[in-house]
Amino acid sequence: MSEGPIREGEARDVPAILDLMRGLAEYEKLPGPDDDVEERFRRHAFGPDPAVRVLVAEADGALTAYALYYYAYSSFLAQPTLHLEDLFVRSDARGAGTGRALLRRLATIAREHDCGRFEWLVLDWNESAIGFYRGLGATVFDDWRLCRVSGEALERLAE
Repeated sequence: MSEGPIREGEARDVPAILDLMRGLAEYEKLPGPDDDVEERFRRHAFGPDPAVRVLVAEADGALTAYALYYYAYSSFLAQPTLHLEDLFVRSDARGAGTGRALLRRLATIAREHDCGRFEWLVLDWNESAIGFYRGLGATVFDDWRLCRVSGEALERLAE
C-alpha cells in the first residue's frame, strides 16, 4: 500500500470520513455517528464558518486515516489551544507512520497559529495509544477528569 500525503479534508471526502468515524467508534466500543450526521458534519466542517477542521491521509485513492481538530483557548497562557477530537488510522494502514505524520502536521499547524498547547484525550484502557503518545513527548494526565453534559441533561441544564 503506497501512503499518500496528508492533506486538508474536503467536502467530497465526507462519506469516507464518516466511514472512518464509524471505525473509530467501533474501536473505542462507543456508539457511532447517527444516520443524520452527514448534513451536520458537512455544515460544521465545510460550511461558511467551520467549527472543526479535518486532515486526511490517503493511500491508493482511499482515505486511510483522519484527524479532526478545533481551536479552544487557554486563559492561563493567553493563547489558543489546538484540540484534537479524533485521530483514527484504519487497522490495515497502521504501522506505516500515518498517525505520527498526522500528529506532526497538527503540531506544525498549532505552532503556525501561535497555540500554547496541543491537547487530546485518550481512553485509559488504550495502552498502545498511551505508549505511542508518551513516546512523542506527550504528558498523559491521571488527575484530570472529563465532565460532559449532553442529550436530555443538556436540555434540562439550559432551561
